[in-house]
Amino acid sequence: MGRKARFTVFSLSLAILLYVTFGHVLGQGDQDTRYRSLTVYSEVLNQIQQNYVDDPNLHLVTIGALHGLLQSLDPESSYLSAKEYDEWKTESQDRAKGGTGLVLSRILGYMSVISDLPGSPALAANVREGDILEGIAGFTTQDMSIQQAQLLLDGAPGSQVKVSVIRPPNPKVQQFELTRAIVPHPPLLTTRLAGEIGYLRVAAFEKGSARQIRAQLLQFKHDGLNKLILDLRGCASGDPQEAIDTAQLFLSSPGTIATLRGQTISTDTFSGDPRKVVWTAPVAVLISESTGGPAEIFAAAMADNHRGETVGQHTLGLASEQKLIPLADGSALLLTVGIYYTPANKPILNHGLAPMAQVPPPNSQAALLNLQEVAPDPVPGQLPGPTDPVVQKAVQVLQPTTSASTRQAAGQGS
Repeated sequence: MGRKARFTVFSLSLAILLYVTFGHVLGQGDQDTRYRSLTVYSEVLNQIQQNYVDDPNLHLVTIGALHGLLQSLDPESSYLSAKEYDEWKTESQDRAKGGTGLVLSRILGYMSVISDLPGSPALAANVREGDILEGIAGFTTQDMSIQQAQLLLDGAPGSQVKVSVIRPPNPKVQQFELTRAIVPHPPLLTTRLAGEIGYLRVAAFEKGSARQIRAQLLQFKHDGLNKLILDLRGCASGDPQEAIDTAQLFLSSPGTIATLRGQTISTDTFSGDPRKVVWTAPVAVLISESTGGPAEIFAAAMADNHRGETVGQHTLGLASEQKLIPLADGSALLLTVGIYYTPANKPILNHGLAPMAQVPPPNSQAALLNLQEVAPDPVPGQLPGPTDPVVQKAVQVLQPTTSASTRQAAGQGS
């Protein structure tokens, strides 16, 4: 190990030792477990210095440790090195930057595809929901942050990026080449179903979504529709405020929509506003294993306020707020500072929502044992097929003659 690296290890170890010692002396004995962890970290650094087979690159070791530290907190927190932070800032400022339209989450240490945005390069290349991105542009995604993955996926429109994909249950790695493009905001999809039911599919709660949904609800009323199926399967991105504004279109009482809490932020409770309601008829909200973030805030508000029944599968558990914290060396933290709680005061992050009326996902054991044909989630940007089991269950839920007890007796309850 070089002289500079040895000095860095010594200085860091000394700083940790002083922190542990004086923290205890100043009456922080109740945090002994925390200090012991720091002592172990110092010991590991010293063992690397004394016993590692070769002279390690301490800079890369430290970056790796910081990535792991942030990733251990939750799927949304990340450490950005100075280089990654510079690229992130450039990407944020470049509105014309191309992308692939993949919505990602970190599951079991790898990047997993939650959904594809309609009209996206990922959808055109047949990279789809449920795929595991084993590699991006030649880099393994093991222990990679979502921000790192996004930086590799984004680039100039027309350029290509290669991804290595594992599609469960097949363990074979498949190669795909995506041509980056400017992905437009996904449109609302609407149709009319039998029994005066309006169907509305929301792919993302982008800016302006609540206004568009409001206009469509008024159109449904004008057309004489008196029930609504709101499909949020595959909806896992967007602005939480848009989801809150959308919930206000349905809640005729000033009940709680969601509460945002964190250690360093003021608790913020969002409530219904009867003056903004435009739809008072029955509602069924479709959710799935690819529903996350703002969509979970909306679904929880509808369920806990007894305003609509959620139908489908358990959601992801991603509803949170992040804060960008620049550091002195040019790096940065993207740190989760707030968690959204349901009206029933349950945290959504890492827990998700259970549906009130459950429909097994297509690849589950329960679905495979079902004698009826089971259709997968509809393709992004397309309306569901006539055999979509979640839509069929929602239609049953909305029938006034089908009571909850009857549905449960028939095996249709949650």
